[in-house]
Amino acid sequence: MGTAGPQTAPLLALSGVSRSFDGVRVLDRAAFDLKRGEIHALLGENGAGKSTLMNIVTGVYAPEGGRYLIDGAPAGIRGPKDALKAGIGMVHQHFRLVDRFTVAENVLLASGQLGLFANAGEAARAAMEAGKAVGLAVDPAAIVGELSVAERQRVEILKVLALGARIVILDEPTAVLTDQEAGALLLAIRKIAAQGRAVVMITHKLREVAGHSDRVTIMRAGRTVISGAPVGTLSAGDLGRLMMGEETSPAEAAEAGVIEAAAPITIAKPGEERLIVSALYAGGGQGSVGVSDVGFTLKAGEILGVAGVGGNGQQALAEAIVGLLPVAGGHLTLDGWELGEFSVARRRDLGLRVVPSDRFASALIGELSVADNLALTRVRTGRYRSRLGSWLVGRRRMKREAEQAIEAFAIAGATPARRARLLSGGNAQKLLLARELEESGSGVKLLVAHSPTRGLDVKACAFVHAAIRKAVAGGAACLLISEDVEEVRALASRILVMSAGRMVGELPAGASASQIGALILGQA
Repeated sequence: MGTAGPQTAPLLALSGVSRSFDGVRVLDRAAFDLKRGEIHALLGENGAGKSTLMNIVTGVYAPEGGRYLIDGAPAGIRGPKDALKAGIGMVHQHFRLVDRFTVAENVLLASGQLGLFANAGEAARAAMEAGKAVGLAVDPAAIVGELSVAERQRVEILKVLALGARIVILDEPTAVLTDQEAGALLLAIRKIAAQGRAVVMITHKLREVAGHSDRVTIMRAGRTVISGAPVGTLSAGDLGRLMMGEETSPAEAAEAGVIEAAAPITIAKPGEERLIVSALYAGGGQGSVGVSDVGFTLKAGEILGVAGVGGNGQQALAEAIVGLLPVAGGHLTLDGWELGEFSVARRRDLGLRVVPSDRFASALIGELSVADNLALTRVRTGRYRSRLGSWLVGRRRMKREAEQAIEAFAIAGATPARRARLLSGGNAQKLLLARELEESGSGVKLLVAHSPTRGLDVKACAFVHAAIRKAVAGGAACLLISEDVEEVRALASRILVMSAGRMVGELPAGASASQIGALILGQA
């Protein structure tokens, strides 16, 4: 557990802060304060208002009311540039880096508004010094696009430190990391706080709150339900009930943020072979790991789990099946159709649906409305053809179906006209599921789900899992690719382990985490 936070005047204080989007109140008189030298956990479910509150701190959004103080004085933050000048830096879940630039060039680019560095050499030295101080070293000459997810996150953190941030805001910092990577990052976060800076850790993982923070603020439905409580005064059950509501049982609350293995799915009567992969080869691109001699079959009514440490060919496997990556060798057949040179659209016509690892990079368009995102894959079919002309889109039907999807998939805070980027992570994922699966799951033959619950809270995870199970119960087959061993154990009918682009072993449903881990580590 973290040490007691320093008893000094707040470095940052917000009170009575409200904010609405498209008539939906997402912050309702929220409050938060931050002290020097502390790690302050900001806890809540997806959509609770955590990220929106911190986006107000960083000047991305303007508050509609309330007080915002820095060092006891009005903050005067009118935009992100003012926040940078005030020493506020935020590392978002979706990194804001230029892949073709080096680490040093990205730091230099970020410093442009402040004019801190004359050239990339100075930016490199600042990044190296910041990394050395907190134990997050990274090569400043490395091309960002060739780095792993964990290394890119280091770049983001070193970027804000090099720019002189005294308030460091981390949005779900361990959501995309392995357990080992998360442990190293949490140690570095403690070192950052020990330097006299203040750290806000936005999370929904109770164990990280209990083990690595000093105080905790909990939000629910846009309101602050508890503000700045010392971590040691609250049990895991207390935290969970405050986060999810008093109706939550202590057992459920204690496991918040942790996917508990359910009874594995069993197939009473195995269905027909739906997907057949044989001797598959595909390059990974940009120096990432591809697929080498991979083969397996997947039957209707079955969830085949692919476990492994990220970056071992999982992305290439998913993209090859979906049609985003050329196949260099081998065969892919879906319901007897050789996919070969089939386009993504043709594969969708055959019933292929996908939940990618990054919903906004590969599936949703943040600036488009909820209704537009739901219609993206359907417009070409003529589903929304207007009676006034074949080239016109019938907006009424789009709006009506969007309203139905919002209700059926419980997409909180959504309206047909609201931009998708304004939804929380969990509700954006529900939007994606509504489009790919629809309420009945009709037409879905194969679902490729890559890290479908990454960064989601326990309730959103349960919803995603239920949607996958429903589709499979309706006769679909699911290829579940996940770095979360417990997620694979919770859902999979069979388990494959992937390493260095190859399948290194197969385990039955119910295999233990240690059995899976042994194959991942090559110790089986």
